[in-house]
Amino acid sequence: MASLLQSTLSFLTPHFSSSLTSSPNSCQPFACHLPRRSKRSKQRNYYINRRLICQSGIDEVTFIEPSGSKEANAELIGSLKLKLLSAVSGLNRGLAASADDLKKADEAAKELESCAGAVDLAADLDKLQGRWKLIYSSAFSSRTLGGSRPGLPTGRLLPVTLGQVFQRIDVLSKDFDNIVELELGAPWPFPPVEVTATLAHKFELIGSSTIKITFEKTTVKPTGNLSQLPPLEVPRIPDQFRPPSNTGSGEFEVTYIDSDTRVTRGDRGELRVFVIS
Repeated sequence: MASLLQSTLSFLTPHFSSSLTSSPNSCQPFACHLPRRSKRSKQRNYYINRRLICQSGIDEVTFIEPSGSKEANAELIGSLKLKLLSAVSGLNRGLAASADDLKKADEAAKELESCAGAVDLAADLDKLQGRWKLIYSSAFSSRTLGGSRPGLPTGRLLPVTLGQVFQRIDVLSKDFDNIVELELGAPWPFPPVEVTATLAHKFELIGSSTIKITFEKTTVKPTGNLSQLPPLEVPRIPDQFRPPSNTGSGEFEVTYIDSDTRVTRGDRGELRVFVIS
C-alpha cells in the first residue's frame, strides 16, 4: 500500500505611469500635433496613442495616461482570465485534454501572463495564502497520475481513482501541503476505500516569483465509511531507492496571481491553474 501511494502521489512533488510635477498654474493643456505617420504606422500605434494625453508645462511637454487606463487594463486582464478558465473547463483537470486543448490552454495562459506582467511575490507574499483547488494540469494529459513524472497509468482497470486536488499554503509557517482525494480499489466484494492524502512540504521564495518546496512527510486519512480510523503516516522511501525523478523537492514559477486565481509553470514545463476554495 505504501509503495502504491508513493507512486500515485509522486506527481505532486515538483513541480505598473508618469505624472506632472509642476504646479497647476504653470501647466496648461494644449493641442498636441504629432508628426505625420504612414497608414501602417498609424495602425500599429493606434492603441498606444489613443491612451496618451499631451500636456505642457513652462518649458517641457509631458505625456501621461488618462485616469481610466488602469480600469481598462483591469478589464482586459479580467477578460483574459475568463478566457483561460473557459479553455480549461470540462477537461477533468487535464486528464481529458487533447493536443488541441493543451495548445488552447497554453495560449490563453500566455496572453494573461503577458497582459498582467511579472509577478512579484517578494512584495506581496500574502497573495499565496489560502487553500487552492487545482482545476487544470497540462501534465495529466499524459494519461498517468504522475503527469510528467512516472506514475500509475489511468484506465478502466486502474485501482486508484484521482479525486480533487488542493494546495494549502501558510505564508507564516512556510507550510505547503498538497492534499489529494483518492479512491483505492479493493477486491470484490469489498467496496473501494476512500482516503485523503496530505503531502506536507516547506516552501521558500526564490527571487520574485519562483517557489521551491521540500518534501517532509505523507499522511493518509481514511474517509467515507472508514472515517473513524486514525490517520496513517506513510514511510518515506529511502533515498537510495528513490527514483531520480522523485527527489523530494521541486520548483515552480507563479506566472499570474490575484485574489482568486493562480497560474504556475513547473520545473518540467507543466502548466497548472488553481482557484481559491
